[in-house]
Amino acid sequence: MTAPVEAEAQGKGRAGGKGTPWPVARALAATAATPLPPLTVPLKRARGRVLATPLTARQPHPAFDTAAMDGYAVRGEPPWTLVGSALAGGEPAPPLRCGEALEIATGAPTPPGTTAVVPYEHATVRARTVTPRQPGTSRTHIRHTGEECPAGREVLPRGTVVTPAAVGLAASLGCDSLTVHAVPQVALLLTGDELARSGLPPHGRVRDALGPLLPGLVEWAGGAPRPVTYLPDGRAPLVTELARSAGRFGPQEPAPGTDVIAVCGASSRGPADHLRPALGELGAQLLVDSVACRPGHPQLLAQLPGGTYVVGLPGNPYAALAAAMTLLIPLLGTLAGRPAPTRRTARLARPLRTDPSRTWLVPVVVEDGLATPVGHDHPALLWGAALADALAVLPPGGADDVELLPLPR
Repeated sequence: MTAPVEAEAQGKGRAGGKGTPWPVARALAATAATPLPPLTVPLKRARGRVLATPLTARQPHPAFDTAAMDGYAVRGEPPWTLVGSALAGGEPAPPLRCGEALEIATGAPTPPGTTAVVPYEHATVRARTVTPRQPGTSRTHIRHTGEECPAGREVLPRGTVVTPAAVGLAASLGCDSLTVHAVPQVALLLTGDELARSGLPPHGRVRDALGPLLPGLVEWAGGAPRPVTYLPDGRAPLVTELARSAGRFGPQEPAPGTDVIAVCGASSRGPADHLRPALGELGAQLLVDSVACRPGHPQLLAQLPGGTYVVGLPGNPYAALAAAMTLLIPLLGTLAGRPAPTRRTARLARPLRTDPSRTWLVPVVVEDGLATPVGHDHPALLWGAALADALAVLPPGGADDVELLPLPR
């Protein structure tokens, strides 16, 4: 990120001194990085990754003329003399002569000279003579070589997320591997002496919700989460773990190849919030310093000198989710090589409170083009987000039609 862009984000990009405007922050997160380098992986490891090059057919499909129905391959006019049988995967049958028929299974190569395949239900066989049960039809029930996909045809463009169907398609077209973008490796750091990780927390402590939430969110966005690391409050532990996660130094083995570090619970400006001083100590460049939105205002995006990105998320669970949808998800999508998502909108089912200088992210359910708020959207509780299928982006001053951020289901 160049210095002028950084200055714009932190200076004139601010809305009334309350942070970078939400659309600007999200755009900065999406454009701060470039896709990770491509690599070629076996099909079994390609699912969920993004094609770095188009998928093209290495062979035609079908690769040979084949029977589309169980029945009889025939040549010429009826009646036909039955001369044998053929199964899929068996030895190729010799050419048919006029007046001959070959019993054939779906998927078996049709013999040279075949003019049609007569399905069982349309044929009668007596004394090895095949006759049709009805007059001839224009359908031959033969799938000809390459009629569904010729060799060399591009079937999936670059930027396609590899689904199970895409893996099967690649295999059917003769591919054993795919060229995809590397998956961004994401370290997850959770700070706070107050976090309890199981059971009912004692008085004065809270149950950790972000440790269970973030790995699935990262995977949904195209990243590979590393096991969550829990840190006590304090600047020194955070500096050490940031440096170790970025692969620079530390008392433990480094974690090479970390592309993004998500830090939860230290991004505000209170007495226990040490992320900004820690980043300053490590020489990081601050790209987004808080965002004019609710919830999730105290979030940030930075880059360490070695290239690793750091996303600071609030400690309150719903605020952290809203911030992740603003900065972390677009950043991971770009690193993973995913195309920019299609912008979705809907009309609000009822008016909502507005703020003249901040964007509100509201959990909604969407049906028939209407976005209905589900409520329960306090920053510390994920109740509303768990009920919703999207976050509605309510711009400063309000709007009737709002952008939707789909939530993972």
